[in-house]
Amino acid sequence: MAKPHSRSQGNDEGLAPLSLKRVGIDTYRENVAYLHRECDLYRAEGFQALAKVEVGANGRRILASLNVVDDEAIVGHDQLGLSEEAFASLGMPEGQPVCVSQAEPPGSIPALHRKINGERLTRRDFRAIVQDVAERRYSKIELTAFVVACDLGEMDREEVFYLSDAMARVGRRLDWHEHPVVDKHCIGGIPGNRTSMLVVPIVAAHGTLCPKTSSRAITSPSGTADTMEVLARVDLPFAELNELVRTHRGCLAWGGSSDLSPADDVLITVERPLSLDSPGQMVASILSKKVSAGSTHLLLDIPVGPQAKVRSMPEARRLRKLFEFVAGRLGLTLEVVITDGRQPIGRGIGPVLEARDVMRVLMQHPEAPRDLRQKSLYLAGRMLEFDPDVRGGDGYGIARDILESGRALEKMRAIIRAQGETPFDPEALPLAPLGFEVTAPHDGVVTAIDNRRLARVARLAGAPKAKGAGVDLLARIGDAVTAGQPLYRVYASYRNERNAAHQCCDCDNGFTLGEATAIVPLNVEGL
Repeated sequence: MAKPHSRSQGNDEGLAPLSLKRVGIDTYRENVAYLHRECDLYRAEGFQALAKVEVGANGRRILASLNVVDDEAIVGHDQLGLSEEAFASLGMPEGQPVCVSQAEPPGSIPALHRKINGERLTRRDFRAIVQDVAERRYSKIELTAFVVACDLGEMDREEVFYLSDAMARVGRRLDWHEHPVVDKHCIGGIPGNRTSMLVVPIVAAHGTLCPKTSSRAITSPSGTADTMEVLARVDLPFAELNELVRTHRGCLAWGGSSDLSPADDVLITVERPLSLDSPGQMVASILSKKVSAGSTHLLLDIPVGPQAKVRSMPEARRLRKLFEFVAGRLGLTLEVVITDGRQPIGRGIGPVLEARDVMRVLMQHPEAPRDLRQKSLYLAGRMLEFDPDVRGGDGYGIARDILESGRALEKMRAIIRAQGETPFDPEALPLAPLGFEVTAPHDGVVTAIDNRRLARVARLAGAPKAKGAGVDLLARIGDAVTAGQPLYRVYASYRNERNAAHQCCDCDNGFTLGEATAIVPLNVEGL
């Protein structure tokens, strides 16, 4: 056993550095450090569990939350352990001498306390908080307090702008030196709905620059980045992302690996487990990412439906006004479309199943989901009209021609190869092995589908972590079904996940059957 380090008698240099050890624990994007309770440094410096510490070596430093352990199998008396996330952030080899000290409290804590008390914060307050968040000076408890305070406090529109602007200013900010640079985003809440993976190759094939950076799923069974990862690598370094977009006019990448609005990626670590997605934080998250990615024009999709994030047209219009106000202050040209969100878009819910739907549309497969195809063409057409050379109303026809000519498929394959292709055959899916069917309890017409229930079933089955898990829809609103007819299939990787999904379906399968006259039309502005 290594001899514990100790303070040298009469040595002004104090305690010797600790030896760095990699601790194989996934702390989900949080830096965590581990000290043994009997470590001299722990006792001498008065460290407390969960306190923030600063770890330094060879001019590099990181901030981490401290965990105290009693098991020498984790860390010895003369070692400092770092979680996988922290070890990668520090970038030093095991055995490297490291110094550990108390971290200074974040300077923005007084502003945080004022927000917790319901006060309105200034632009300077939000900049200070966001800077500390991005530098990981906040503990998970402090991050949670900020997110909840903003959620409950209902930030006014100026505060939402201050937060958006602060988030966009921290981290890298791309400048493509051309105009327009277009992007498209959906606020989420609709399972499937992988329109971005069709819009990007269509728009890029037209020649308009479309650097699509997406987040991973927060509360859904899959995000664009999760689904694209089935086909190609999405964690692209900044330089690689830059070169790829300039060469191919588009990409489908995860924004977190390119240091675009890094504070947003930190905040997501607490928003996800809390299932929080308040309007103000949603606006700040989306718009800060788009501004950081160098977009000049954004098409925003707000789906409306009884079980969507936005449930009524008045609510959608209020959210649109907030987006428009903040985007205008940020100098971003924004067009908002309000679309039908009463049911999932496409058939698949989960990364592999959604990737199948996307590739089938691009390949013009006879079983390609029509709703996914039509909505993608509609959105792509609106984006193409950002091009000053495209006359208003002509975008849809141009988008359809690009898809039907095979140019969109060719562009998608080029982007996939450039990002690092993963072998994928839409006709031989790597689905999770354990599955079951959910059937209609009686004859009737499908009058409603609960998006949230189906998303929950897919997540319980293991999506998005298990790429092959999810839900494959076999019926849609307006379809006539008979008793015992399958409504959807569920795929899970593990027995406990299959059982959890099955219990959820037994409680409520998410489908409402009735008479065709019970289907209530939804008056929305887009398809």
